[in-house]
Amino acid sequence: MFRQLREDIACVKERDPAARSSLEILLLYPGLKAVRMHRKAHFCYNHKMFFMARLISQRAAKKTGIEIHPAAQIGKRFFIDHGTGVVIGETAVIGDDVTIYQGVTLGGTGHHTGKRHPTIGNNVLIGAGAKVLGPFKIGDNTNIAAGAVVLEEIPPNSTAVGVPARVVKQNGKRVDDLDQIHIPDPIAMELCKMQIQIDKLNKQIKSLEEEKK
Repeated sequence: MFRQLREDIACVKERDPAARSSLEILLLYPGLKAVRMHRKAHFCYNHKMFFMARLISQRAAKKTGIEIHPAAQIGKRFFIDHGTGVVIGETAVIGDDVTIYQGVTLGGTGHHTGKRHPTIGNNVLIGAGAKVLGPFKIGDNTNIAAGAVVLEEIPPNSTAVGVPARVVKQNGKRVDDLDQIHIPDPIAMELCKMQIQIDKLNKQIKSLEEEKK
């Protein structure tokens, strides 16, 4: 446990130039607090203490603004920078050495059952406000740009940008052929954003209906 904590603190120091000391990171970084509490919640979940697992995860969300489902599987040296508004769904799987920023959602589309959330490979960076929605994989060593909406699998060693996201670089080489004519359809992009909002509203309505029963 202490070795894992030292690893978590060391990875924050390595990736955040604003981090000044181990004590500051331990006591004042909401991302670290959320990850530590998730590990407790995940332990409870795996031992079928579901109420306690959910209690811990909701306390973490209230304290940090970061909501991680107790069943989500998270690897080593996971760093959530800033963190406000981060949501990680039940069947999400996150590899080692992953960094995500504020406002990121690892969610579902509402159209799947069973495995509903993404699998994130090792050494992946997901920029602020990005949404990764669905039961597909983001390959190792991939960067997802801020604000991107990822709706399908991204291969390893890639950079993906846009709404919906597209791969613009792979293995260090530019791969998109966009020019002033072959640009993404702005109407399709707006429809994609609207669909995401509709899915969110449907989820909220379903939750309210279940509370009334």
